[in-house]
Amino acid sequence: MADKKEKTSVQATGSSEMRRSQEDEVAGDESSGIRTVETLLRLFPVGLCVAALVVMLKDSETNEYGSLSYSNITAFRFLVHANGICAGYSLLSAAFTAIPRPITMQRAWTFFLLDQVLTYLILAAGAVATEVAYLTYKGDLTVTWSEVCGTYGHFCRSAMASIIITFMVVICYVLLSLISSYRLFSKYDAPVGYHNKGIEIVDFGN
Repeated sequence: MADKKEKTSVQATGSSEMRRSQEDEVAGDESSGIRTVETLLRLFPVGLCVAALVVMLKDSETNEYGSLSYSNITAFRFLVHANGICAGYSLLSAAFTAIPRPITMQRAWTFFLLDQVLTYLILAAGAVATEVAYLTYKGDLTVTWSEVCGTYGHFCRSAMASIIITFMVVICYVLLSLISSYRLFSKYDAPVGYHNKGIEIVDFGN
């Protein structure tokens, strides 16, 4: 009887260890897949940011009415700086993410905070530039801002192209923010009582 119990215990231990190893392997595959997707999402904005930056830097037009350049408009200069910062951060974070390493709480918090800051930065730059681009097309008589796109059509089209590319960057950063949020908050335990199957109902009437 003792031998049978020992064999049963050994088999149970072996099967539990096998299940744990299989679960670890599945978790490792899932982690590797998420890391690959995250790395690509961090690399993709690099090209977009550089494209938006270059298009805006080259955005200038001269005609018989004078010269107009992106440097004359503060919102467009802000867009250039924001894209430059995002391009640098995307490249560094992609290189850091591509290397397999344990995801510590400190690392999870760092990526979460930086992704949030960069998301709001590039969103703000795109939003402000969009508002100014709208004024260049439509003007605003209340503040005596006349539309200029009838005179500087090439300038306006290049500015809109840069803004559209910037909003593609915004989409990438929103997805990155979701991934870093999931990675951070999944490290915390569920609230006490969350796993309880029963629900206690309190009758305040009695």
